[in-house]
Amino acid sequence: MRSTFCKVKLKDILSVRRGTSLSGQYYSTKGNKIRLTLGNFNYPSGGFKDNTSKDNIFFIGPVKEEYILHKGDIITPLTEQVAGLLGETAKIPADNIYIQSGDIGLIIPKENKLYKGFAYYLISSKPIKYQLGAAAQQTKIRHTSPEKIENCIAWVPNDLNVQKNISDFLDALNNKIMLNNKINQELEQMAKTLYDYWFVQFDFPDEKGRPYKSANGKMIYNEVLKREIPEGWEVKNIFDVLDIQYGYPFNTELFTDNGGYSVVRIRDILTNSISAHTLEKADDKYKLHEGDLLIGMDGNFHMNYWNETGAYLNQRCVRIRCKEEQALSIIQAKYSLEPFIKKREQNISRTTVGHLSDKDFKSQYILAPKVNPNFHPKETFKSILCRITNNNNEIKNLVILRDFLLPLLINGQVSIQN
Repeated sequence: MRSTFCKVKLKDILSVRRGTSLSGQYYSTKGNKIRLTLGNFNYPSGGFKDNTSKDNIFFIGPVKEEYILHKGDIITPLTEQVAGLLGETAKIPADNIYIQSGDIGLIIPKENKLYKGFAYYLISSKPIKYQLGAAAQQTKIRHTSPEKIENCIAWVPNDLNVQKNISDFLDALNNKIMLNNKINQELEQMAKTLYDYWFVQFDFPDEKGRPYKSANGKMIYNEVLKREIPEGWEVKNIFDVLDIQYGYPFNTELFTDNGGYSVVRIRDILTNSISAHTLEKADDKYKLHEGDLLIGMDGNFHMNYWNETGAYLNQRCVRIRCKEEQALSIIQAKYSLEPFIKKREQNISRTTVGHLSDKDFKSQYILAPKVNPNFHPKETFKSILCRITNNNNEIKNLVILRDFLLPLLINGQVSIQN
């Protein structure tokens, strides 16, 4: 039997509670309680993620018990840090750890009117996100409020079992997305472990298959790196062995919402998404390829692999690609540059915006290993990166499918058969 769908104001089936203001004097790099931030929303894939962009995520000051959230609680942002964030939802992964801060709204379904799992998808559906965007306070950083969320209109099935079935189906899609994300995290950890073992500890397999340094392989002091490196290895400037290209200064007046050329900006690097298009054509040297390493040159210096070919790189970003004739991999390049990038981030004060320059990149060097029949880091890292980008592309397609089906399921245009 087909369920009846009713037109409701969200305040009839749920309430939204704003979080508490948290004083910066109690921010800490250690503690038992974590303050929620907009960085905990895994946009655009959806769901919850740990905030790795900050190190002072803990809060050690006093806080009312009501703002300490529980596993399964549903949160939504009240501030749009990046375009499209309003209406996103996430589920709290653990009890008594996360503090609801002022930029975060808590979704509280009304008993017997709204299934909690359905509420998670209802808020993030296109009709609700559109209403939130239209009603958002129009400043440089847009804001919404509990009242504006509660005043949104939706068509909702009045049968809680139907709501549950829809929620379960969408959960299955999300579980696959989360599984791919988890696999990628493990692949990244594997790559980092191999990099450290081979290029930091120098225990790569020697000609006899033994760990080089542990087997007393000969080490030579290098003046550039100010440390010992394996005999026969070279230290090269990254511009000599990597293809490095800075982004194109696109005219923002030619940006468009209706087609054109895709442009990757700093804000897009971490999310592997595209937030701008332009009518302006750039040279193909600015076009990105799958597996390129991108680094933002302003702010938090975001660094990530790019997933697909075709988009163009905007100014204040840099693209790094391996030269085919070199026995290097983009993963090695990433981990070689990462300590320098992180150090620059740490040296930036809270009141200034950090910048990377051409001079910064030209000061960086990378190790070029000696040819060794038992040591093939380029092939190993290339295989890992291929799996990461394939998983990311599958995530992207699943997100597109989920976001296409979501409004159709919510308003009854498509139904789930038992």
